[in-house]
Amino acid sequence: MYSEKVMEHFSNPRNIGEIENADGVGEVGNPVCGDMMSFYINVKDNRIADIKFKTFGCVAAIAVSSMVTEMAKGKTLAEAKKITKQSVAESLDGLPKEKMHCSNLGADALAKAIEDYENKK
Repeated sequence: MYSEKVMEHFSNPRNIGEIENADGVGEVGNPVCGDMMSFYINVKDNRIADIKFKTFGCVAAIAVSSMVTEMAKGKTLAEAKKITKQSVAESLDGLPKEKMHCSNLGADALAKAIEDYENKK
Protein backbone atom coordinates (compact mmCIF):
# COMPACT_ATOMS: atom_id res chain seq x y z
CA MET A 1 0.00 0.00 0.00
CA TYR A 2 2.71 2.51 0.98
CA SER A 3 6.01 2.99 -0.83
CA GLU A 4 9.31 2.18 0.88
CA LYS A 5 10.02 5.92 1.04
CA VAL A 6 6.75 6.61 2.87
CA MET A 7 7.53 3.86 5.37
CA GLU A 8 11.09 5.18 5.86
CA HIS A 9 9.85 8.71 6.63
CA PHE A 10 7.14 7.33 8.92
CA SER A 11 9.56 5.06 10.81
CA ASN A 12 12.37 7.64 10.97
CA PRO A 13 10.76 11.07 10.59
CA ARG A 14 13.11 14.02 10.13
CA ASN A 15 12.87 17.40 11.83
CA ILE A 16 10.33 16.52 14.52
CA GLY A 17 9.74 19.07 17.21
CA GLU A 18 8.91 22.66 17.82
CA ILE A 19 11.03 25.78 17.34
CA GLU A 20 10.69 28.17 20.26
CA ASN A 21 10.16 31.74 19.05
CA ALA A 22 9.75 30.52 15.47
CA ASP A 23 9.73 33.17 12.76
CA GLY A 24 6.60 31.58 11.28
CA VAL A 25 4.06 28.98 12.38
CA GLY A 26 1.52 27.20 10.20
CA GLU A 27 -1.21 24.98 11.56
CA VAL A 28 -3.69 22.95 9.54
CA GLY A 29 -6.07 20.13 10.23
CA ASN A 30 -8.57 17.89 8.56
CA PRO A 31 -11.54 17.29 10.87
CA VAL A 32 -12.78 14.43 8.67
CA CYS A 33 -9.70 12.22 9.17
CA GLY A 34 -8.37 13.84 12.34
CA ASP A 35 -4.91 14.72 10.99
CA MET A 36 -3.37 17.85 12.54
CA MET A 37 -0.05 19.44 11.52
CA SER A 38 1.99 22.30 12.92
CA PHE A 39 5.04 23.59 11.07
CA TYR A 40 7.64 25.96 12.55
CA ILE A 41 10.21 27.85 10.49
CA ASN A 42 13.17 30.08 11.13
CA VAL A 43 14.23 32.29 8.25
CA LYS A 44 17.66 33.74 7.61
CA ASP A 45 18.63 35.73 4.52
CA ASN A 46 15.25 34.88 2.95
CA ARG A 47 15.93 31.13 3.30
CA ILE A 48 14.38 28.53 5.55
CA ALA A 49 17.28 28.02 7.94
CA ASP A 50 15.41 25.61 10.20
CA ILE A 51 12.09 23.82 10.02
CA LYS A 52 10.34 21.47 12.42
CA PHE A 53 6.94 19.85 12.65
CA LYS A 54 4.53 18.26 15.06
CA THR A 55 1.91 16.01 13.49
CA PHE A 56 -0.93 13.99 14.90
CA GLY A 57 -2.11 11.63 12.22
CA CYS A 58 -1.75 8.55 10.12
CA VAL A 59 1.31 7.00 8.46
CA ALA A 60 0.91 9.22 5.39
CA ALA A 61 0.49 12.42 7.43
CA ILE A 62 3.70 11.82 9.37
CA ALA A 63 5.65 10.81 6.24
CA VAL A 64 4.36 13.87 4.37
CA SER A 65 5.36 16.19 7.23
CA SER A 66 8.86 14.72 7.33
CA MET A 67 9.27 14.95 3.54
CA VAL A 68 8.01 18.55 3.38
CA THR A 69 10.61 19.62 5.95
CA GLU A 70 13.36 17.92 3.93
CA MET A 71 12.14 19.57 0.73
CA ALA A 72 11.91 23.06 2.29
CA LYS A 73 15.04 23.24 4.44
CA GLY A 74 17.64 25.55 2.91
CA LYS A 75 15.30 26.77 0.18
CA THR A 76 14.45 30.41 -0.41
CA LEU A 77 10.92 31.38 0.55
CA ALA A 78 10.02 31.65 -3.14
CA GLU A 79 11.33 28.12 -3.79
CA ALA A 80 9.55 26.73 -0.72
CA LYS A 81 6.27 28.27 -1.87
CA LYS A 82 6.49 26.10 -5.01
CA ILE A 83 6.25 22.89 -2.99
CA THR A 84 2.91 21.38 -3.99
CA LYS A 85 0.85 18.40 -2.93
CA GLN A 86 1.90 16.72 -6.18
CA SER A 87 5.63 17.34 -5.67
CA VAL A 88 5.38 16.00 -2.09
CA ALA A 89 3.57 12.84 -3.24
CA GLU A 90 6.11 12.32 -6.04
CA SER A 91 9.02 12.75 -3.62
CA LEU A 92 7.50 9.96 -1.52
CA ASP A 93 7.19 7.72 -4.62
CA GLY A 94 3.42 8.13 -4.54
CA LEU A 95 0.61 7.97 -2.02
CA PRO A 96 -2.58 5.93 -2.16
CA LYS A 97 -5.39 8.00 -3.69
CA GLU A 98 -7.32 8.02 -0.39
CA LYS A 99 -4.25 9.51 1.36
CA MET A 100 -3.53 12.34 -1.10
CA HIS A 101 -5.31 14.79 1.22
CA CYS A 102 -2.37 14.29 3.61
CA SER A 103 0.05 15.79 1.09
CA ASN A 104 -2.31 18.76 0.77
CA LEU A 105 -2.01 19.32 4.52
CA GLY A 106 1.80 19.30 4.45
CA ALA A 107 2.05 21.79 1.60
CA ASP A 108 -0.68 23.93 3.22
CA ALA A 109 1.01 23.96 6.64
CA LEU A 110 4.30 25.06 5.08
CA ALA A 111 2.53 27.80 3.09
CA LYS A 112 0.81 29.04 6.26
CA ALA A 113 4.11 29.15 8.16
CA ILE A 114 5.68 31.22 5.36
CA GLU A 115 2.61 33.48 5.25
CA ASP A 116 2.79 33.93 9.04
CA TYR A 117 6.47 34.92 8.74
CA GLU A 118 5.77 37.39 5.92
CA ASN A 119 2.87 38.95 7.82
CA LYS A 120 5.10 39.57 10.84
CA LYS A 121 7.78 41.35 8.82
